[in-house]
Amino acid sequence: MTMRNTDDRAYDIVLFGATGFVGVLTAEYLAAHAPKEVRWAVAGRSERKLRELCERLPGGERVGVLPTDAGDPAALRALAGQTRVIATTVGPYLTYGEELVAACADLGTDYLDLSGEPEFVDLMYVRHDSRARETGARLLHAAGFDSIPYDLGAYFTVRQLPEGVPLTVDGYVTADAMFSGGTFASTLGQMARLRQMGAAARDRRRHEPRLVERRATAPTGVPRFAPEVGAWALPMPTLDPQIVRRSAHALERYGPDFRYRQYFAVRRLPAALGGVTAFGALAAAVQLPPARRWLSDRYRPGDGPDAERRERSWFSVRFVGEGGGRRVYTEVSGGDPGYGETAKMFAEAALSFALDPLPDTAGQVTTAAAMGDALTERLVRAGIVFRVAATR
Repeated sequence: MTMRNTDDRAYDIVLFGATGFVGVLTAEYLAAHAPKEVRWAVAGRSERKLRELCERLPGGERVGVLPTDAGDPAALRALAGQTRVIATTVGPYLTYGEELVAACADLGTDYLDLSGEPEFVDLMYVRHDSRARETGARLLHAAGFDSIPYDLGAYFTVRQLPEGVPLTVDGYVTADAMFSGGTFASTLGQMARLRQMGAAARDRRRHEPRLVERRATAPTGVPRFAPEVGAWALPMPTLDPQIVRRSAHALERYGPDFRYRQYFAVRRLPAALGGVTAFGALAAAVQLPPARRWLSDRYRPGDGPDAERRERSWFSVRFVGEGGGRRVYTEVSGGDPGYGETAKMFAEAALSFALDPLPDTAGQVTTAAAMGDALTERLVRAGIVFRVAATR
């Protein structure tokens, strides 16, 4: 039984960190696409910047302005108490995220972020999942390019396969895009904390309930040539496979024995070898504080590509699913993954929490388990492609 009742709150959605790079894009998307009856507000540290943002938004006079400092726990609790859903872009989340998660879990407020930080997500599960289940709060991490295309793409693929049989799904990612300074800073932080990340993952496993008569795994693959997509496949050291595994853990539709792997797909062998070498060099460099500081200064939070570069950017995730004697090829694709499409996914996930009739979930959730078809349909209407390419 939950205590969740948020119908009397002033806002349906609050966007926290609205004046940052992705925050502005998300605010612009909400202003253009949120139904007029949706009550929403922008929040952040600078009231002046928030008001300037609202002045630029169509219908901005109807958008609430809530100055809030990420370093003030009381202010964050007050913010969470004013809305049914809070969407935050304020990272790195390991540094700035927990107080807001705690407030939402305690007050029954739905929460979503853009975190791709495994350590943060695991810590939040251990510390706040139980309280969120009591209050009915849904805590959704990685609600952007990390990890919606992979999570909903695997879900879409599974639904094309037979029920009640072992299933495997492999995802192959290609993209032409630039990442943000915030994403780069978050990545450096994670790579410098491999020991802490591993400890958080082990602690989570001790707290997670075990599946009974079912299994869901996301092993790290090995570099290989993948003839099914005609490219070299390089394992992706990201949060996404674990998000997919958690969806499979939550949903029986993934079958009695489900396995997911995820790769970068690279056409040319020299490029594949260069990518592996560059990643290894970066991982080694960030272990040294002077090298990490030098790298951080090269591309700082708030930096990002201009509109022209974003317009040329694109992504594609191809999935190969097998089970019950059937093989299916599917694809999720769209435009600029790091900014335009991330803002679209993030805003539509917030709108889905606020407006859609969804499965009865609480605690730390995934998009597939908490929103599934509803969010997939929203994203298709918004221009992101989900398609079956071929079946055998």
